[in-house]
Amino acid sequence: MLDHLIRGATVVDGTGAPSYVADVGIRDGRIAVIAPSGARNGTGTAAGNGTGSLAARTSEDATGRVLAPGFVDPHTHYDAQLFWDPYATPSLHHGVTTVAGGNCGFTLAPLNPARPEDADYTRRMMSKVEGMSLVALEEGAPWSWHSFGDYLDALEGRIAVNAGFMVGHCALRRYVMGADAVSGRPPSHSQMAEMLALFHAAMDAGAWGFSTTQSSTHTDGDGRPVASRYAGPDELLALGRAVAAHEGTQIEAIVAGCLDRFSDAEIELFVELSAAAGRPLNWNVLTIDAAVPGRVPRQLGASERARKAGGRVVALTMPILTPMNMSLGTFCALNLIPGWGEILGLPVEQRIARLREPAVQAGMLRHAGSEEAGVFRRLTDFGRYVIGDTYSAANEGLTGRVVQDIAAERGQDPFACLVGICADDRLRTVLWPMPTDNDPASWALRAETWQHEDVLLGGSDAGAHLDRMCGAPYTTRFLGDCLRGRRLAGLEQAVKMLTNDPAHLFGLRERGRVQEGYHADLVLFDPERIDAGPATLVHDLPGDSPRLDSRAIGVNAVWVNGVEAIRDDVVTGAVPGRVLRSGRDTATVSTR
Repeated sequence: MLDHLIRGATVVDGTGAPSYVADVGIRDGRIAVIAPSGARNGTGTAAGNGTGSLAARTSEDATGRVLAPGFVDPHTHYDAQLFWDPYATPSLHHGVTTVAGGNCGFTLAPLNPARPEDADYTRRMMSKVEGMSLVALEEGAPWSWHSFGDYLDALEGRIAVNAGFMVGHCALRRYVMGADAVSGRPPSHSQMAEMLALFHAAMDAGAWGFSTTQSSTHTDGDGRPVASRYAGPDELLALGRAVAAHEGTQIEAIVAGCLDRFSDAEIELFVELSAAAGRPLNWNVLTIDAAVPGRVPRQLGASERARKAGGRVVALTMPILTPMNMSLGTFCALNLIPGWGEILGLPVEQRIARLREPAVQAGMLRHAGSEEAGVFRRLTDFGRYVIGDTYSAANEGLTGRVVQDIAAERGQDPFACLVGICADDRLRTVLWPMPTDNDPASWALRAETWQHEDVLLGGSDAGAHLDRMCGAPYTTRFLGDCLRGRRLAGLEQAVKMLTNDPAHLFGLRERGRVQEGYHADLVLFDPERIDAGPATLVHDLPGDSPRLDSRAIGVNAVWVNGVEAIRDDVVTGAVPGRVLRSGRDTATVSTR
C-alpha cells in the first residue's frame, strides 16, 4: 500500500531527459513506484509493468501538472530563521525542499561556553553583515548550543525543509581567539591546533564543509572587518586541507573580487584551497552584464585554473534579476560604495546636513563612478530609481514615480533630487533602482554562461537582507520565464539546473531526481501559471520586524521526504525536513 499516489503527472525527472506522463507513488518517505499512467486494472494493480500494486491511502489527479524534484538552493542564510520559521519561508512555497546554510564564513556555532558574550557579538555581526533583524535574532532563537553538533541537534526534528550547514570561519576564530580574532594578529601555534580540532569536531558532527570570507564588504556589529578577513593564506590552507579528511564535504568562499573581477591573488587562493581539499569550492555571485564583457571570462578563469591544478571552482549566478530596495537611512548596498559609508554612517541629522551639501554630493558621485566601486556602479544611475514608500506631506504622490522625471520637473540633477526627497522623509524613503542589465544582450550572455560546466544557478541569500531583497523566489520566477517569457532554457533543462545540478555538487545522496528509491522531495506545479508574486513588505518576524516576502503562483503542492508540506501555497503544519549531515547524507564529490 502506497502512502500517496500522484496520478497522470507530467514528470520532469531532473536529469534533463524528456518529460513523460506517469503515476508516481510515495511510501515511507521514498519514491516507491513510477508507472505508466493508466496502466492499472480496476483493482488498483499495475498491469504488465512489474511495479506491483498501486493501491494508495490517498491519491490525486495531476493531469496537466508538472511533477519535478524539489529544488535545491545552494546559498542561503536560514541558520537563524529556521528556529522561528521551520518552513524556511518563502523558499518552501517556491518549491525549495533543501537549503544550504552556513555560508560566507558566518554561522551561529560554535560558541565558547566560557564567554557568554560571544552570542551577543554573533547576533550583532549577523544583523550587520547579513541584514537580519537583531530583535528577531535575540527573541527567535534559543542560543542554547555551544558546539556545532549542539546547534545541528537543536534543529533536528523541528524543520520542514532539509537543511545542511557549512561551519563558518568567523565562529571558529571567535571561539578560539575571542576578541583577538579581530585584532589583526595571526593565531598562535596552539590556537591554530585548537581551531583545527574544533573544525574536525564540527565536521564529525555533520557540517558540510568550510566557509570563509575575505570580502572588504563584510564588517561586524562594531564596524570592524569580520574575523576571517584577518586570516592569512597559511591559516586558510590548513583549514582547507582539513576538509579532505571528511566524506561528503565542500568549501564555500567569498573574496572582494566576487563582486566584480578577481585579482590574480584571489584566483590563486581559490585554486589552492580547492586543490588542497580535493573538494569543490563554490563562490557567489557571478554578475552577468553585457556592458562589462570582460567580467565573465575573468571570473571563470578561476575555474579553468582550478581544473588544471586538480581542483574545481564553481560560480553561482542568479537566473533572474532580484529586486533590491535601497535607503539613505539604513545600512544597504549604497553604504558599500567607496567613500559613501563615512557619510551614510553619520547620525541622521548630521547625515541629512552633509547630504544636502553640493560638494558632498559631487564627491559621492565621483566615488560612485570610480573603478573601485566595482559592481556597485550598477546602483549609481540615480535617475533610474523608482520612489517607493514615502513618509512626509512634501513627498505625497511620488510613490511609483521615476526620479529622472521628478528631477526634470524640478530642474534638478537626479542625485540632488533624490537626496531632497529622502531628506524630506528624514531618510526613511524606500528607493528601488531599475536594473541596468535587463537588455537582450545581457540575457543572451546569461543563457550562454549557464551552459558552462562550472556555473550553477543560485545565490539567493534567502534568510538574509530581509527588508532589502527577496531572492528566494528565483526558482518559480525562472521556470515561469522559461515556459512563458524569454524561454532561454527548456523546461527539462531548467528543472535540471534547479535540482540535480546542485544536488550533484553537494553530493546529496538520493536527492535531486524523480527516481524510484530516491527521497520523495517533490514539487507539483501548473506550467501555465508557475511564477512568483511581487515582493511585499510584511511584519511577521519576532518583535514585529519587517521582511520582504513573495507568494508562489501555480505551485500545487510540495512534499519533503514524502510528507506534504505545502498545499496551494499554504503550509500544512508538518515538519518532515531533516538536518542533512556530511558523510551520512552527502557523498564526496572529488575534483580529481
